[in-house]
Amino acid sequence: MTWRHWKLIIKDDECFSKIISIADVCINLSHWPKYFKVSTTVVIPKSNKPSYDNPKVFRPIVLLNTLGKLVEKVIAKRLQFIVASNNFVHPSQLGGLKFKSTADTGITLTHIVRSGWVKGRTTSTLAFDIAQFFPSLNHRFFILVLEKAGLNPKVTNFFANYLIQRSTKYLWNNLSSPLFEVNVGVGQGSALSPILSTLYLSLLLYILENRFKNLNIPISILSFIDNGLFIVQDKSFFISNSHLFCSYNILSKLLDSFGLIIEHSKTEVFHFSRAQGVFNPPPLDLSLLGGPILWPKDSWKYLEFIFDRKLSFHKHIDHYANKAILTVKCMKLLENSS
Repeated sequence: MTWRHWKLIIKDDECFSKIISIADVCINLSHWPKYFKVSTTVVIPKSNKPSYDNPKVFRPIVLLNTLGKLVEKVIAKRLQFIVASNNFVHPSQLGGLKFKSTADTGITLTHIVRSGWVKGRTTSTLAFDIAQFFPSLNHRFFILVLEKAGLNPKVTNFFANYLIQRSTKYLWNNLSSPLFEVNVGVGQGSALSPILSTLYLSLLLYILENRFKNLNIPISILSFIDNGLFIVQDKSFFISNSHLFCSYNILSKLLDSFGLIIEHSKTEVFHFSRAQGVFNPPPLDLSLLGGPILWPKDSWKYLEFIFDRKLSFHKHIDHYANKAILTVKCMKLLENSS
């Protein structure tokens, strides 16, 4: 049954209460039906790539049973409520949660930058991305995280069953593979994957924050699912770069203990400053840590925002205004279409 059918069914209160009952039974029995554990993984090429000879330019999308996804939504909503009420989620996490979005991340960063300018400091940021995050989550470690979050043992036992004995077949255009076992990670098509990934990273962020405090490294953190941001404020770019280098080193080692790695090719540095005249901060050399040498840019695209160093947002406005104008021009082509 497709979503079109389910949207009509759940409008009826009695039918929707039965779906909630299924979620209750699954939790109480600590069991996720095998029927819901079979999925189809569609391999989709990412747009605007110069070459498609690398696996990283393709995105796997997991298609799940529609009733199973509906029950997962019920469980995900309850789970978010519980971990929000007991304050387990790290305050810097602004993704994978209800009532939080990329807009919150942009507003928070803008506020931090302007607060630094009031104190006469420039703000330096280091953006990083966790490679193959969703498929790399360790199930045994994740169960320990749920126990640490103070969840009912029935919930923990449910997820211990939910994560195992899963299988998927891969779909590429019209080609379909046989079923393969998938006993690592969580599917990106699941309604539970955003909150599960958030909980997985919460513990890491708490540990990371404590290590920064113990080493007196004045770094702030923002996290949007598998995208992270280190923020440091100082009057000297050399001091800021040294703090960012140390924080990147600590993060690399900590992620390794969590079974995760940084995707160095996506690491970026950006400096916010109101300085007049020549603006030429030094590069950030991460080559000793396996990363790139990062040269400062004039503009920086992060989570659909286009920042410039003075926060004028001129390039951001130009980009989206041109995109809107192009859309309107394309609409003219449809004027004679049925």
